[in-house]
Formats: sequence, C-alpha cells, structure tokens
Amino acid sequence: MRKEKKLIDVRQIGMILFGTFVLSFTYYHINFQNGLAEGGFVGMALLGKYLFNLPPGLTSFLLDLPVFAIAWFLKGRAFMVNTLIGSAAFSGFYELCERFSPLQFQFHHNLLLAALLSGVLTGIGAGLVLRYGGATGGDDILSLCLSQWSGLKIGTVFILLDAVVLGISLIYLPLMETLFTILAVSIAGKVITWTVSYGRKDLRPVRVPLAIDKKTARA
Repeated sequence: MRKEKKLIDVRQIGMILFGTFVLSFTYYHINFQNGLAEGGFVGMALLGKYLFNLPPGLTSFLLDLPVFAIAWFLKGRAFMVNTLIGSAAFSGFYELCERFSPLQFQFHHNLLLAALLSGVLTGIGAGLVLRYGGATGGDDILSLCLSQWSGLKIGTVFILLDAVVLGISLIYLPLMETLFTILAVSIAGKVITWTVSYGRKDLRPVRVPLAIDKKTARA
C-alpha cells in the first residue's frame, strides 16, 4: 500500500511540474515576447507599479501572503505543499526560459494567433496544476475558493478576475494588446475547466475540482 501511494505521489508532483513548465514556457515565449498583458495578481502588481511606483515583486508577495495563510487552514497541508512546489517551479522555469531559451515566437503582426496559443497552452498548464492538487500562486487559490463558494466553473472565475484587472489596467496598457489578452484569458478559462474536469464523470462541471476538499483523494 505504501509503495502504491508513493507512485501516486510521484505522478502527482510530476504532472504539477509539467503543468508549471507549460505555463512558464507560454508566458515567456508567447505573452512576454508578443507584448500581451497580464491578469491576476501579476497584473495587479504591475498596476501598483504604474499608479504608486510600488515594486511588483513585493506587491505580488503581499497579495499572495494572506491567501496562502487562509489556504493553509482551509485546504490543508498537502494542498499547500503542492502549491509551494508549483509556485517555486513556475518561477524557476520562467527564469530558465528568460535566461537561456534561444526560441523566439514573434506574432506581433498576428496577435490573434498569439492569443489563441496563449489561451490554449496556459489553460492546459494551469489546468494540470489544479487537477493534480496544486496552484501556482495566490490568485489561483482565490479562484478556487470563489469557485467553491459561488458554484461557478473554475475557468469562469479565472476569466472574471483577470478581466477586471485587465479592464482597470487599460489606464496604462495599449488597447489592442489588452483586448487580445482578454481573448487569451477567455480561452484559457474554458481550457482550464475542460482540463480539470475531463474524464471525471463523478464531478459536476459547474463545481470546483478535487483539489478543494482535502478529504478527497487525488490521483
């Protein structure tokens, strides 16, 4: 029994790492290289930089901290360990892409294609992390909580939160890039819901996935 549990854990962590790799690869090579904006806590941190000259790293940390503290009590230690692994892996993979990747994906003259690729790939990456019991930051955890409390699909909550942040960010972001980012976020939200719920007939699609309840076994 212990051996089987260890295998399940290794597979779980492996899928979380794979999801964070897909997410970080896409954020750098598609979003960053083509000027697409950011939603969630990252977008809020950039907004704070623009409006109040606050350091984005510190702002992101301060936004994440209370959500992480709440999640520790509500979701349990296993979820938080997976989230810390996911968050650290995302930062590490992004740093590796930024420093060492020779790949260039230039879609400045076809932002529609950039938005489609970003939406599909970030949706798959984030969805895998959520499906296997983790998150990549405080905004993911907030979306999970709001999904559970409201009964909305997890992807819908992601879309709404990101759309609000991006809408406010229009005060300093270019309109065209922001609109295509909203399209990417909308696609990602749908793909997240599909990735989380695919093949799980015991789950009602309008509800939050297995990661929410710490008593629920994960595969």
